[in-house]
Amino acid sequence: MKRFRVIDADGHCIEHDDQIAQYATYLGRSLKNADRSCFSYFPSLDGWFRAASDRIAAGDPESWVSFLADTGMEMTFLYPTGGLAFGLIQDRDWSIGLASAYNDWLYNAYTKRDGRLQGIALLPFLDVPAAVTELRRAVRELGMRGALLPAANVMGKAFGHRDFDPLYEEAERLDVALALHGAPSRGFGFDFFDSFIKTHTLEHPFAILVQFTSLMFDGVFERFPRLRVAFLECGAGWVPYMMDRMDDEFEKRGSRWCPFLRRKPSEYIREGNIYFSCEVEERTLPYVIELVGEDRIFFASDFPHERARPDFLHDIPEFVERTDLSDKVKEKILLHNARRFYRLD
Repeated sequence: MKRFRVIDADGHCIEHDDQIAQYATYLGRSLKNADRSCFSYFPSLDGWFRAASDRIAAGDPESWVSFLADTGMEMTFLYPTGGLAFGLIQDRDWSIGLASAYNDWLYNAYTKRDGRLQGIALLPFLDVPAAVTELRRAVRELGMRGALLPAANVMGKAFGHRDFDPLYEEAERLDVALALHGAPSRGFGFDFFDSFIKTHTLEHPFAILVQFTSLMFDGVFERFPRLRVAFLECGAGWVPYMMDRMDDEFEKRGSRWCPFLRRKPSEYIREGNIYFSCEVEERTLPYVIELVGEDRIFFASDFPHERARPDFLHDIPEFVERTDLSDKVKEKILLHNARRFYRLD
C-alpha cells in the first residue's frame, strides 16, 4: 500500500469546565473559584442524552499525540465538542468571556504542548466587533489559523447577513479560514423525533445547508472573493445536488433576489475558495470530484467522536486502497487541500 502524508482538517478536543475556569471571566469578574457543580459553561446540544448514544474516545492532548503516531497523521486542527453548542448561547457578555477563555485554554492545553495540535478559535459572533477583536487576538497572539462559525445558532439570522461583513473583512485581511460546523439539532423542524439516530442523521446537514444557502445567495462569496470557508462533517455528496438546485433557482429568480451575483452558484463553488470535508467511504466521491474539482475536498478524522479509538485506525488505509480515485486525488484530499485551506504552504 502506498503511503501518503496526511493532515486532519477536522478533529476535536474535549473541553473541561474546571480547566477552562482559570481563564474564564464574566462582566469583568474572574470565574476561577465560582461554583460549577450544577451548570456547564456550554449549553446542551439538545434534549438527547448523547453520552448514552455516542461513544467518545479519549481526546485529551496525550491521547491526541499518540493518535497522531498511530495513524501517521502530521497534524490536526481541533474544533470543540461541547463548544459546538456555542451558537446556542444567548448572553452576549458570556459569549465574549467564554470565547476568550476557551481559546486561551485550547492554546495552552493543546497547541502549546505540541504544535501539531492546532486550535480553531471560537468567536463571540453575537457581538460582531468583539468577534473581530477576538479573531485578531487568536491569530496574532495564539497563532490560530482559523475560527468556527456554529452552523446552528439562535441569532435569528444566518451568516450571510451583512452584519457579519466586518468579520469577513478581517478574516480576509488576516488571511485565515472560517469553518461552518453543526451539531445542535434544535430548531430545524424535527424536534419531535423519538430516536437519536433520526436526529443525528439530519442535524449536521440541515444546519450546513441553511448557512450555505445564505452565504451564497446573500452574496458573501461575491463580496469577499479571497475569503476561505469550509463546510464540515456532513460529507460532500450533497454538494452536486446543491449546485444544480442553486443554479436552477438562480436562473429563475436570481435577477430579482440576488442581482449582485455575477456568476452561477456552481461557478463560485468550482472556482472560489469554498472547501468541504468528505467521508472516506462516500461512494459518490468520484462524482463530487468531477463536479466540484479535486482541490476543494479534504480529509477529516472527527476523532474522538462517535467511535471507539480502534475504529478510527482503519479510515486512512481503507481510503488509500480505494480504486475509484487516483493517487493524485488522494494526495490532495489527504494533504494538499488542507494545507492550502489553513495556509500551511
